[in-house]
Amino acid sequence: MLTAVFAALLHALTPFPAAADTAAGAAPGGAPADWAARPGGGAGDRDARPYVYLEGTPGTALQDRLAVTNSGRAPLTVRLRGDGRAGAWARFAEDTVTVPPRTRAEVPLALTVPPAATPGDASGELVATGRGAEVRVPVRVRIGGPTLAALTVEDVEIAGGAIRYALVNRGNALLRPRLAVRAEGVFGTLLDRPERPLPLELAPGRRVERTEPWPDAPALDAVTVRLRVAAEGGARDEAEASGTYVPVAPAAGGGLLLLGGLAALASRAYRKRRTGRGTPRPPESSEPPEAGAPPGTGASHRGPDPDHRPLAQAGARP
Repeated sequence: MLTAVFAALLHALTPFPAAADTAAGAAPGGAPADWAARPGGGAGDRDARPYVYLEGTPGTALQDRLAVTNSGRAPLTVRLRGDGRAGAWARFAEDTVTVPPRTRAEVPLALTVPPAATPGDASGELVATGRGAEVRVPVRVRIGGPTLAALTVEDVEIAGGAIRYALVNRGNALLRPRLAVRAEGVFGTLLDRPERPLPLELAPGRRVERTEPWPDAPALDAVTVRLRVAAEGGARDEAEASGTYVPVAPAAGGGLLLLGGLAALASRAYRKRRTGRGTPRPPESSEPPEAGAPPGTGASHRGPDPDHRPLAQAGARP
């Protein structure tokens, strides 16, 4: 059947200049190639699909076509193969195709979803190679069944004027992450970037390491950075890291001495305040010292007074 289909390839005399074709290959040395490959079915640039998109359940065989355009004056022979997870599931009617001059041929392909494939999104590429150039056409497959959107942010690290982190897709759906960044210092907020989309698509199981620039990072502060990520399907996560910014030498020594001196003064003042509050004061005498008594002598230090005899001796003869 595939041989019969291949025999019915279209040989329409519709040249497509390589310079105007977004999927055109490039020959070695940077010279533009005179052929192109793209998803089949479109008669021109306006009708061209940006990638091959298929949907099916595990175990399903899906059909599509790859268009190869030869705008040159000599026959073109290209080799076709699949690459990546979804690309490896594709099989062409012929692995090698010869296209006459100024002709476009559409090559049938069958993509079979493995029976044990996890529901969600899978991606890959269809690769055409010829005349020293290579063209890669993206292919995306949506596998039916329950999907799980799970995203984590890991290994957050503060490194000078940058914040490093990693994003991991732990579900089975293709994710387009969004990121929010906030940094707090000793005296308040240093950085507050609202949630924004990141320029990447995270396939299931994929891990990507990224760097968030922070050109106006503080020179002297203790910082806590918090990252929040989110994606469609309710996937979200957050993580944080702490670090200390100190000036480089010789300013580093002066900064540390300054901090140490301030800490010592604060500690000394605190101890002095505590000592002043806790030291008991000597009791003050309620009676003034007698005349002729030594200075500092109070009533409690006086000896027996002959004029103050016990009551039992009152009225006795001397």
